[in-house]
Amino acid sequence: MRVVLDTNVLLSALISPHGHPDTIYRAWRTARFEIVTSMTQFDELRRDSRYEKFKAILQPHRVGAMVNNLQRALVLEQLTTDIEAVDPCDAFLLAMALVGEADYLVTGDHRAGLLQRGHFSRTRIVTPTVFCAEAL
Repeated sequence: MRVVLDTNVLLSALISPHGHPDTIYRAWRTARFEIVTSMTQFDELRRDSRYEKFKAILQPHRVGAMVNNLQRALVLEQLTTDIEAVDPCDAFLLAMALVGEADYLVTGDHRAGLLQRGHFSRTRIVTPTVFCAEAL
């Protein structure tokens, strides 16, 4: 099974060690599924983790360790750029799902329009709670 994790899910795994995002990240670390990611997501993860609101709760070495761990995932180099999303910043997530032939795209963002889509091509778009209930 291939899975795209929204950057907000990855950051949540670092912030809350006992929530569903952390459960998902730990399941991947034990080879329960394959993560599809990209250089674009690595850049977003590094950039977003430096936001002022995260400075007090995210330690840079933990973000760096996550990026290093994600190097073992299916890392896509080239993404299609003609995909439309309600939030244009999420288009790369849909591109990763399409190019990486993902079964799931997991996001915690209820406002950006991804969850409202429900599907993109063959990929189901779900919350971390739903993913844990269905796939883990």
